Amino acid sequence: MKRYQIDENGFFGRYGGAYVPEILYKCVTDLQRAYLPILESEDFRQEYRALLKDYVGRPSPLYPARRMSEKYRCRLFLKREDLNHTGAHKINNTVGQILMAKRMGKTRIIAETGAGQHGVATATVCALMGMRCEIFMGKTDVERQHTNVERMRMLGAEVHPVTTGNMTLSDACSQAIRDWCCHPRDTFYIVGSTMGPHPYPDIVARLQSIISEELKWQLQEKTGRDWPDYIIACVGGGSNAAGSIWHYLDDKRVKICLAEAGGQGIETDRTAATMHCGSEGIIHGARTLVMQTDDGQIKEAFTISAGLDYPGIGPMHAHLAELGRTRILAVNDDEAIAAGYELTRLEGIIPAIESAHALAALKKLSFRPDDIVVLTVSGRGDKDIQTYLNRKDMAGEYGDF
Repeated sequence: MKRYQIDENGFFGRYGGAYVPEILYKCVTDLQRAYLPILESEDFRQEYRALLKDYVGRPSPLYPARRMSEKYRCRLFLKREDLNHTGAHKINNTVGQILMAKRMGKTRIIAETGAGQHGVATATVCALMGMRCEIFMGKTDVERQHTNVERMRMLGAEVHPVTTGNMTLSDACSQAIRDWCCHPRDTFYIVGSTMGPHPYPDIVARLQSIISEELKWQLQEKTGRDWPDYIIACVGGGSNAAGSIWHYLDDKRVKICLAEAGGQGIETDRTAATMHCGSEGIIHGARTLVMQTDDGQIKEAFTISAGLDYPGIGPMHAHLAELGRTRILAVNDDEAIAAGYELTRLEGIIPAIESAHALAALKKLSFRPDDIVVLTVSGRGDKDIQTYLNRKDMAGEYGDF
């Protein structure tokens, strides 16, 4: 498993590291020294596990999707992260990071958000712990995820619309880092995915690994074995994917398939498929795969999904893909919308559009009838209803209503 995980210098193979401004050097090195002793301490583990159980509502169910299984001729199980408090997997990470912030004496929390789920989860734990919270969100995402913006404000967070670039997730990350540079002493930056400078990719993956930890005993209970033939998840920055596969990285019986956002197609300039279209570079403090021009300027990412429109990928996922441990599938906007409608009509579950990208991957794979397939539904689709309705022309056979 060490082959796939971070080394002592903060790299996954050649990806990772901490490329930060000098003003942030102490913040980042302090966090590097503190994070493992905190995460591995008994008092942290007890408080974290208690909150996951009694506040978040874990374990999240592993649901046998009967009608979808019949359609795709396999034994399909859905890991229901959409049923967590706040409606997505993001809360697993924010609960852990705010406990770290408290132990490090920080009093102000900042975060970036795209689809708004990480922002809501951060605002939620700040309300729980009585800490000041400020969220950076691209103006484009503020408009298309209005409900989540109001949830954040209701929880007491200050939301800053970011108007640089194409005003989406990457720009929100950049603005959050600028703010951190101005307030290094009292501020803790809760990063929402397996991206950013070391140690954030490792912190987020470890906190999200509760997903695959639960999968092992849930599969044993439901199927008589603790491993699936396939794990499928969507990947943007990569947190729900990292959590879903963490305990199976060394198990070669498990095929890992990750769906990134193809937008209008990887053959076009309007895509967010970094692992298909990117090249090695540095973004937001880490060396990884980046969508960039020949002279190193970051390209805009385009996708219907506010949570997947990041022009980079977490260094862990860049490393896994390079080693061939993961199979990366590009899912276009129309495929994702159709897959979201399909799950809604066949199982009565409206998925987040991010999760719909993972669902669309089912059509791109071939299964045997006895294959056990686990697919992580990373979030619920309440936030995306208007987008679904606006794009119902893409819904295929399920759009006739």
